[in-house]
Amino acid sequence: MTAEINFTFEEMWEKIMACDRKYDGLFFTAVKTTKIYCRPSCRSRKPKKVNVEFYTTIQEAESRGYRACKRCQPETEHSPNVEVVRRVIDLLLAYHNRKLNLEEIASHAGLSPSYLDRIFKQETGETPRSFLEKIRVDKAAHLLKHTENTNLEICYEAGFQSTSHFYKAFRRSKNFSPSDYRKMTKELGNDSEYKQQLRESSYAR
Repeated sequence: MTAEINFTFEEMWEKIMACDRKYDGLFFTAVKTTKIYCRPSCRSRKPKKVNVEFYTTIQEAESRGYRACKRCQPETEHSPNVEVVRRVIDLLLAYHNRKLNLEEIASHAGLSPSYLDRIFKQETGETPRSFLEKIRVDKAAHLLKHTENTNLEICYEAGFQSTSHFYKAFRRSKNFSPSDYRKMTKELGNDSEYKQQLRESSYAR
């Protein structure tokens, strides 16, 4: 099974605004004004949207003249299990809208289910199952914010197998129902998180 991940610019922007470490290693944020590239989870002050480029590999970013951020150190790996866990995350992201069980995920990684479960939790603080659920919630949140699809359509497009699971998982993660989340984001506007970050920062890169 070959994992192929395609993020839109807006999806990647949302991840860096949330400093979401789930997506570390899957893409890198490059800031044109500083010529620095970072992990999605980097806690440095956020750049202006117009100054951002995204790259899928470190090599690509560095070939364009960017250097690694000294704060988040995107060029370093912190554990011998990082690469295995990264391959599993690639799979979860690429096939989030399919029914996946732990045995299938472990087979893809070439590990036993119990061993994969253990090292994955050591690296991410989540089991593969809970990690996959959060990926699906993120996808649903993006669709609620940027499309007019119904909650039912979004439920299945994001990969949930039932509406009840979708509603429970979404509320647990976002503290809103899907309908209330959509209403809130429409009222605040798509750039509300960015504006809030600017207010909290003394300046933007």
